[in-house]
Amino acid sequence: MRNAFRAGLLLMLSVLLAACGTGGSTGTGGASTPSTVATASLEGATESAVATQSAAPTESPGAESHGPTEAASVDSSASPGGSAIASMSPECQKENLETATAGRLTVGTDNPAFPPWFGGDPPEDGSWEVSDPHSGEGYESAVAYAIAEQLGFSEDEVEWTYVPFDNSYAPGEKDFDFDINQISYTPERAESVDFSDSYYDVNQAVVAVADTDIAAASTISDLKPFKLGAPIGTTSYRYIVDNVQPDQEPMVYNTLSDGITALNGGQIDGLVVDLPTAFFVTAAEMENGTIVGQFPTVGEQEYFGVVLEKDSPLTECINEAIAVLRADGSLDEFHEEWLDEGAPVIGEG
Repeated sequence: MRNAFRAGLLLMLSVLLAACGTGGSTGTGGASTPSTVATASLEGATESAVATQSAAPTESPGAESHGPTEAASVDSSASPGGSAIASMSPECQKENLETATAGRLTVGTDNPAFPPWFGGDPPEDGSWEVSDPHSGEGYESAVAYAIAEQLGFSEDEVEWTYVPFDNSYAPGEKDFDFDINQISYTPERAESVDFSDSYYDVNQAVVAVADTDIAAASTISDLKPFKLGAPIGTTSYRYIVDNVQPDQEPMVYNTLSDGITALNGGQIDGLVVDLPTAFFVTAAEMENGTIVGQFPTVGEQEYFGVVLEKDSPLTECINEAIAVLRADGSLDEFHEEWLDEGAPVIGEG
């Protein structure tokens, strides 16, 4: 079969050359004529074609292929300079995904959607307060759209839905595909929902009114006499209880806005939030606010993960997308564009 294939190709070239003429001559130094070069090239191509034909796996007509044929990969030779280009595995492309609404990706977050996690002007219809998740502005909005792109969804195929913070990780069925809302992984929460890998490693911080006594605190011990508060169900509150252990019972608020109001009104001395939110609070929600400092990590690094329904078929694909965004530098770019983290570290003493 190999000889027949090769002979056929050579015969075709002979016919073409006979029709066109040799068209060239041998010059000094023994240069080859066009017909000689063409014949040599054909012979090389023929060998390559035969070798490829021999190496290719045979498959009977109508045979079906089941399951993924390749895993997600990072190809360091695919771009100039050997920079890493990551690719998603086939089962994580849109046509193979089960989503809440076919052909669309539904993403949940809280409302108001605060900077620096979300940006853009809120829509005139009042459906979103403070910011607009649809804008693609802000760290989490940018991450959400980048995950969607990796899964094969365009921007207009992404739908945002309001999900109160503590509902996102409550047990039960979800009407979203994933929720992104500064939700820290904890083993307790992970009993009820799936968490993705980290898209942001977080430290907690304490915000206060400038020129008050607490603003001079530099260690955890310095904070113990003061009245602290945090939003309900957050790791910010757990950090107060587990690590600061203040002399006074900490206050708990239903929303971040309620906590900011309490701080501005003097009901508490300090409000504990994640560090990027602390920058937003002091810059946009307080007339005379200051970041006292960021807390040191105690135990394992706290991180924000995307939340999905328990045992969601999308979880591994979300992890794959986050791995791609980490490998190609997208997460670093979003971090540099949207997050400011220059704050003193509170000592453990």
